[in-house]
Amino acid sequence: MTKIGIVGAGQAGLQLGIGLLDGGHQVAMLSNLTGEQIAAGRVTSSQCMFDTARSHERALGLAFWDEACPPVEGIGFALAGEGPDKLLDWSARLDTPAQSVDQRVKMPRWMDEFEARGGELRIVDAGIAELENLARECDLVLVASGKGEVGRLFERDAEKSPFDRPMRSLALTYVHGMRPREEYSAVNFNLIPGIGEYFVFPALTLSGPCEIMVFEAIPGGPMDLWSAGASPEEHLEISQHILKRFLPWEYERSRDCTLTDDLGALCGRFPPTVRKPVLTLPSGAKALGVGDAVCLNDPITGQGANNAAKCAASYLASIQENEGKAFDAAWMQRTFDRYWDYARDVVAWTNGMLQPPPQHMVQLLGAAGAQPRVAHWFANNFDDPRGFFPTIADPALTAAFLAETV
Repeated sequence: MTKIGIVGAGQAGLQLGIGLLDGGHQVAMLSNLTGEQIAAGRVTSSQCMFDTARSHERALGLAFWDEACPPVEGIGFALAGEGPDKLLDWSARLDTPAQSVDQRVKMPRWMDEFEARGGELRIVDAGIAELENLARECDLVLVASGKGEVGRLFERDAEKSPFDRPMRSLALTYVHGMRPREEYSAVNFNLIPGIGEYFVFPALTLSGPCEIMVFEAIPGGPMDLWSAGASPEEHLEISQHILKRFLPWEYERSRDCTLTDDLGALCGRFPPTVRKPVLTLPSGAKALGVGDAVCLNDPITGQGANNAAKCAASYLASIQENEGKAFDAAWMQRTFDRYWDYARDVVAWTNGMLQPPPQHMVQLLGAAGAQPRVAHWFANNFDDPRGFFPTIADPALTAAFLAETV
């Protein structure tokens, strides 16, 4: 029986680990936190998951919150002007609703499920020594810890990583008491040219249904006000101050909000990074990076948890197909390349959104406000961003697409 070691008990690691258990493998998973510690800790992400990513969870019997979690039924887009008015405003329904479950709710439940299905969960801070030990006892070692020290052992791939510094100052604010959208629930995305972005959507947290406010400030700009030393009350105050100044229509929805809890806020920044997928340990043993460990995107397009789920599903298929063969470095590279065939377009789209939009993208977003078919196309490609390409990569193809939708 193949034994596989996984470092990291997040979306990618737990989903992959449970899939491997269901396939008859032995799995040892290393986590630096217990489920209880995760549940009692700070929020970690915004994790709005679209249907394809959710389908991988459903296939493994992991969709535990379909009744409790409020749906995300559409995508909205607004372009802020100089004053209180929007220069552009449109929305479109998703063919199948998305969903966001606070990882403080999700991961402890999945950790319990992992153990219930026969997995071995070890609570340990993993470093080189732990990776070496895991490599000695396992046929394959996977590292699914993207933002910790172990994830940073993987070498940055400069060819695939155009940014060497954070492109946004980021903040999350989990709140109760926001006034719902009138038509249907949605990710409300707001672009403030030259300043940053803000999006907000319904979710499920420890205390029930909530809204997650996500701020993306251009570093050094007038929206870059976040401080890791701010109190929870100050964090919410900054959130509402930004909305009142730049997005008054969003402020009206949020003026009576309260934090879901004192740990329902987060701020930070990181450079979007793609890393080389194969790590060589001092002993010569190899480990394969998973999810954020090898492909860390800015959250501006809401793809982080989706990428993790899709990476886990892709790796699961590659492992199953390799049964009885060696999990060597060549296989590891092929396994990543198979996932990269999907992820390259997500990275290209996300990185493009972090830069001033070219004229053909401005025309595309404007057309979505007048042509429901364009809005529907744009909104539903969040589920699989490959659908954006090659249309958004070539002004001539964008023009042809818009001409066809008239």
